[in-house]
Amino acid sequence: MQGDRLVLSQRPTQAVILAGGRGTRLKPLTDTRPKPMVEILGKPFLGYQIEQLRDQGFKKILLLLGYLPEVVQAYCGDGRRWGIKIEYSISAAEDETARRLKLAKPWLDRVFLLLYCDNYWPMRMEKMWSRFVAAGAPAMITVYTNKDSYTRNSVRMDSDGYVEVYDKTCQTPGLQGVEISYALIDKSVLELLPETNVSVEEALYSRLARDRQLTAYVTDHRYYSVGALHRLPLTQAFFARHPTVILDRDGVLNRKPPRARYVRNWSEFEWLAGAKEALRLLHQNGYRVIVVSNQAGIGRGVMTETDLNDIHERMKREAEDSGGRIDAIYYCGHDWDEGCECRKPKPGMLFRAQRDLNFDLSRALFIGDDERDGEAADAAGCPSILISDGLSLLDVTHRLLTTNQTFLKFCHERRSDKTVSRAKSAKDAKVDFDKKS
Repeated sequence: MQGDRLVLSQRPTQAVILAGGRGTRLKPLTDTRPKPMVEILGKPFLGYQIEQLRDQGFKKILLLLGYLPEVVQAYCGDGRRWGIKIEYSISAAEDETARRLKLAKPWLDRVFLLLYCDNYWPMRMEKMWSRFVAAGAPAMITVYTNKDSYTRNSVRMDSDGYVEVYDKTCQTPGLQGVEISYALIDKSVLELLPETNVSVEEALYSRLARDRQLTAYVTDHRYYSVGALHRLPLTQAFFARHPTVILDRDGVLNRKPPRARYVRNWSEFEWLAGAKEALRLLHQNGYRVIVVSNQAGIGRGVMTETDLNDIHERMKREAEDSGGRIDAIYYCGHDWDEGCECRKPKPGMLFRAQRDLNFDLSRALFIGDDERDGEAADAAGCPSILISDGLSLLDVTHRLLTTNQTFLKFCHERRSDKTVSRAKSAKDAKVDFDKKS
């Protein structure tokens, strides 16, 4: 048991990618290349996965190959150009995933991350590892909630987050959510793999679910795939990585009314100093701007959706007249205590925007003025910063346009540091960033 605790105190650094199939649903693209080598915007899909794993702290990757392995090997080599070690286990193209995994067992670490070669999802390894350790199960899959019916459901979970049913055929009644790989696996469960040529899902996940030994990390962030031809347009849109900023409204763009008071009509809307200039700079530099706002005044009967839509249309027009642009606005009109999924600090509006516009929340920046904004961003995996009297939207915009990814990383690290107070997050953020940079 002491050895088990030692292993679980150390997050895995090995990722294993199942990449041996023929990719028949991608023909004719896969006539001359295996599925992970299909290019998205000029780069093999596998390249995006390798970069992600490196950025998430993985040190080595084991690729399980079968169909046209030499194409993958020629591209990846030993991994040194990514600063990561890449190794290979090669078997017949006809081998199913369970057999590939069983053959690779001698090269597997005690705990490893298992990926399909055709799915990409903005993983949060730190949170995944915490969930895996806390659950105490020997295997954990990542499950996309699939609230938008993006694909067919394959799992059913209990109230504690354990998988009750795993059905690769997607036929069992009551399924909710789809498994997308990004699985943490304790090597010990591979003893369950049979000698027959079957899939990992059939041989392992279904059995572990029946024995309540399979837990789930659940996400509302859409995943992207090269599993079939019809998936490619959305995947290309996602990897275009259009720079995106998400803004709260009241207190960021306009003067915030007192608690339980609302901007009910355009005459009560007052732009904050520098806000329109910030929107102009963001648009000029190619940023997409999304507004997400709690507007409980609708649910409380203080104003109507027509009133709110009129305010937003005028707000967008004035932004455009100043050279800016607001690309999309999402609002929650529910009252405080209605228990909806959209009212911040819940992240529902951020996930809805993500699905509508196909961007990566982990690469966007949420700018708010209230701790609920920060909590919603954290829940969505989005870097964020809170403004105040000492830090305006224009200040943040200047810093973002100057340093981009460095500033996003800085904002994410500050939100992750629970010792940083809200006041410090707002008033001293610019000072702290200047010291670091």
